[in-house]
Amino acid sequence: MLAMARMLAVAAAFALLLAPGAKAQTGAIEGEIIAPEGGPLKDALVKIERVDIRGNYKVKSNKKGRYFHAGLPLGTYNVMVEVDGKMLDAVKGVRVGLGDPTPVNFNLAEVRKRQEALQAAAQTGQLSDDQMRGLSKEQREAIEKQMQERSEAMKKNKALNDAFNAGMAAKQAKQWDAAIDAFKKATELDATQHVIYANLGESYMSLADAKTGPERDAAMEQGLEAYAKVVSMKPEEPAYHNNYGLALAKAKKNEEAQAQLEKAASLDPAGAGKYFYNLGAVLVNTNQLEASGEAFKKAIEADPNYAPAQYQYGMYLVSKATTTPDGQIVPPEGTKEAFQKYLQLEPNGAFAASAQGMLQTLEATVQTQYVNPDAKKPAPAKKK
Repeated sequence: MLAMARMLAVAAAFALLLAPGAKAQTGAIEGEIIAPEGGPLKDALVKIERVDIRGNYKVKSNKKGRYFHAGLPLGTYNVMVEVDGKMLDAVKGVRVGLGDPTPVNFNLAEVRKRQEALQAAAQTGQLSDDQMRGLSKEQREAIEKQMQERSEAMKKNKALNDAFNAGMAAKQAKQWDAAIDAFKKATELDATQHVIYANLGESYMSLADAKTGPERDAAMEQGLEAYAKVVSMKPEEPAYHNNYGLALAKAKKNEEAQAQLEKAASLDPAGAGKYFYNLGAVLVNTNQLEASGEAFKKAIEADPNYAPAQYQYGMYLVSKATTTPDGQIVPPEGTKEAFQKYLQLEPNGAFAASAQGMLQTLEATVQTQYVNPDAKKPAPAKKK
């Protein structure tokens, strides 16, 4: 019994010795968070990271924008506020001691104003001394880098604009070599501008029209390459597919040309008649008669009211007309209807007179036997 009492006494004394060291000394941090738009910010994540000894703590703000974290070991902390995974503000070197909670408030509306002011100053390259002093080393380096990049971009943009404008001026004057050189320089300065490649492609194709033989072929291939670049950069633009298709037709790559025109028509159904008509016109000009007929037919199928296509399809069909032994012209089915439809749509159009003339010709009889107009007529028979 006595031994037991001694053991209890020793244990109690040992517990008393441990008591002062076992009692943790902690503090707290609290604060208020104002949203970038003003007003309390709910559910902002506050990260509390101990500096002197490793330790990380987190807490979220309530609907009033307030937060509170107790039980923090005494020491030095960096306190940061995060929204949607992005750190918006931080206070470094916060001392947490005994007694009342250490206040750390975040006014994100003021932070936004400062950032906007810094951004505006960086754009002009005129940061005040106070603004520079208020930046951290990392912020200062980032601003200086941004200012340097902006300065270089401005120089680049001027050179880009100068090159593009020179190309447009040369193109207007039909100086194709000069236009090509200027547009190529522009693409080297900025390879992301589809409009530059579009004008480069057009200039190459125009140069090809002025050349023959291998020089023509080389210019045409470079034009097609530029157009291919354009449609890859801007695949949703029907006009680019149209222009690329016409260039392919010039190069007598008819299947590829038709594919591009069909793509343009699918992107812009209302303009389908025009796209196939343009294809037909190019094919006519390059002496590809049969292919042109198919293109004009597609134009009419896409838009029966596209008058020029009706006329040109009629002309294509006329080329297929035959003549009977008695001199009657026999046009393919649909020829007269094409000219009639054109006149119905555009009675005073550019092809109206020609369409009327063709209809009159088709209804006439061709004289197939030669008659000498100077031959004497036989004497009339005398009455007996």
